[in-house]
Amino acid sequence: MRTIRLSKNKRALLLPAIAAAIMSIAAPARANVGEEIIRRCTHAESLSGFSQAAYRQALTELSAGTEEYSNCAQLIRQAQLAAAGAGRGGGAGGGTATPTPSSAAPTPAEQQAIAHASSAGAAPLQVGTQTIHPGVVHADIASALSSLPTPLLATVAFLTICLLAAAGAGIRNRIRNVRRPH
Repeated sequence: MRTIRLSKNKRALLLPAIAAAIMSIAAPARANVGEEIIRRCTHAESLSGFSQAAYRQALTELSAGTEEYSNCAQLIRQAQLAAAGAGRGGGAGGGTATPTPSSAAPTPAEQQAIAHASSAGAAPLQVGTQTIHPGVVHADIASALSSLPTPLLATVAFLTICLLAAAGAGIRNRIRNVRRPH
């Protein structure tokens, strides 16, 4: 039987590469239940059958865009209440709930604000206590990173550490070669 001999650099990169391959295969297998609830809500599927902890997790993971442009937060809370009622033996089943017409209709003051906003153009608007500047998007890198799945963040962190270790080994070897007399 013939043994394979690897250089130190290749051996240093082999273990992290194997570990990264294993992590990339195993990570998608475990789905995040909060993300599943949010996916179901955005696709108008049933939200029943989850634990109270899962509903709480979904509410904390709900992105600002999804919360603003859909009624998922309300639907998740209704499914959470339905599950709590069913657990006590007193609630009905848990299909997707729809908001009541009174909660969906804007008030006269809101209608007036909408009419003013559509005719105001690009000038800043005063909405409540906040000044809104049309066209300005406030981006926050921390919120973008926090919306990524945990296994993906772990894989990126691991690969970054591997890259730094390989770069450090390469720098160390160059320094040793420069110091050696020829």
